[in-house]
Amino acid sequence: MTMSPALTPETAAAEAQATPVRVAVIVGSIRTGRFGPAPARWIADRARRREGFEVDLIDLAEADVPPVLGGDSADARMPEQIAALSRRLHAADAFIVVTPVYNRSFPGSVKNAIDWFFSEWRLKPVGFVSYGGTYGGIESVAALREVFAEFDAVALSYAVAFPDFWEAFDHDSLPVDAERAAARAARLFDQLEWWAATLREGRARQPFPGTPSD
Repeated sequence: MTMSPALTPETAAAEAQATPVRVAVIVGSIRTGRFGPAPARWIADRARRREGFEVDLIDLAEADVPPVLGGDSADARMPEQIAALSRRLHAADAFIVVTPVYNRSFPGSVKNAIDWFFSEWRLKPVGFVSYGGTYGGIESVAALREVFAEFDAVALSYAVAFPDFWEAFDHDSLPVDAERAAARAARLFDQLEWWAATLREGRARQPFPGTPSD
């Protein structure tokens, strides 16, 4: 596949920079009494305040992702809720996964949601907000980076982590150290925006080498 004559490297770069970055914020935990919606709503609100960002908050507890994956048959009917979620993920240019740490890794709900899809994740940047005890759930982020590498996605090395999360948020579900948290979110957004524009430009220029085009 060759690049369209109308899409020069210059126009591809210009379009990538001018188009808003569509960010999907994913609430990973679905367990009873979960804390995840608090940091997810906070990071989504911060992202909505940023010029050039469009935000879709996806709660896996509401997405109703089936625990049994579909088969490989091309004729297999995709569950309605998976088709709906696929459209939202496809529309995203970048992702922020909000995850706790369960036994030094991420929840099964996150892995289940990831495994239902492929092209939806591929060649897109993924940022993380984690929460937990002493290390703020960073173990789950480390594990997720390895998973997203299988999709040729770019998992950011920088993450926003909340150690001892029960003390890090106030009764309004906002970070106690608001200024520091906002600065860390801004750094995450800076990296996410750079990678989103860069990868979008790359996808527009030519197919990724070594794999079939979507």
